Amino acid sequence: MHCHLDLYPEPRQQAEAIGKSGSYVLSVTTTPSAWLQTQALSADHPRIKTALGLHPQLAAERVGELSLFDRLLPQARYVGEVGLDGSTECKPFWGEQVRVFDHVLASCALAGGRVLTIHSRNAATQVLDALQRHGGYGVAILHWFSGTKKELLRAIDMDCWFSVGDAMTRSKKGRELMAMMPPNRVLTETDGPFVSHRGSPITPGHCDHVISFLSQQWGLDERSTRTLVVSNFRQVVSL
Repeated sequence: MHCHLDLYPEPRQQAEAIGKSGSYVLSVTTTPSAWLQTQALSADHPRIKTALGLHPQLAAERVGELSLFDRLLPQARYVGEVGLDGSTECKPFWGEQVRVFDHVLASCALAGGRVLTIHSRNAATQVLDALQRHGGYGVAILHWFSGTKKELLRAIDMDCWFSVGDAMTRSKKGRELMAMMPPNRVLTETDGPFVSHRGSPITPGHCDHVISFLSQQWGLDERSTRTLVVSNFRQVVSL
C-alpha cells in the first residue's frame, strides 16, 4: 500500500516486474507535479494504482502546488504521500505543513472522500487531530506508524488502518506496535526504495518477510495471513 515507484533508478523496469508478479501496488507521489508522469508508469499494469501526494517534507517549497492538487484530485482515487512530520529538520516549516495537510483533507472531503496513505513521523497526535477536524475525508491508512501506544489506541478508535513493512519488524517498538494493531485493519507496504533488503532497495511488492512476521503475531500460517491481508485490501478499496 505504499512505495515510491517513480524514485527507483529504473521505474519502468520495476513496473514491468510488478505486472509480471501480479502484485497489487499503490505507488505514491511526493508532489502533485509528479503525478501524471508517475501514473504513466502504470498504463499497462492495472494492478498498479498511483496516489496523488504532497509530502510534508516538501510542504514549504511545494505549497504553491495545492491548486494543481485540486485540479488533479478528480482523477485520483488514492491520495498520498501526505501528512505531517514533526522531526527537527521539518519543524521550521510546520505552519506550511499544517496548511498543506488541512487543505488536502478539506479537498478530499469536498470530493466525496479518498483513500489516503499518511505520514505521521513524530506527529501522530497532530495528524489524528487534523483527521478529526475534517469529517468526510475518506479512509486513513497510517503508513509506517511510529507513534506511542496511546496514540495507536486513539488511531484504532478512530477507525484508521495501518500499512506495515519490513522496516517495522526491525525494531522492538515497531514489533510492539504491530502486535497491537487489529489484524483486520492491517495492510502491507514496502516504502521502497527507501528501505533496503540484503543491501539493495526493497522492490515494490516484496512483502514476504512482513507476511512471515504477521503470521507469527497472529498465530496463522502464511497462506491464511496472505488471505487476510488481501481481504483487508479488498475491504479498503470498496470503502
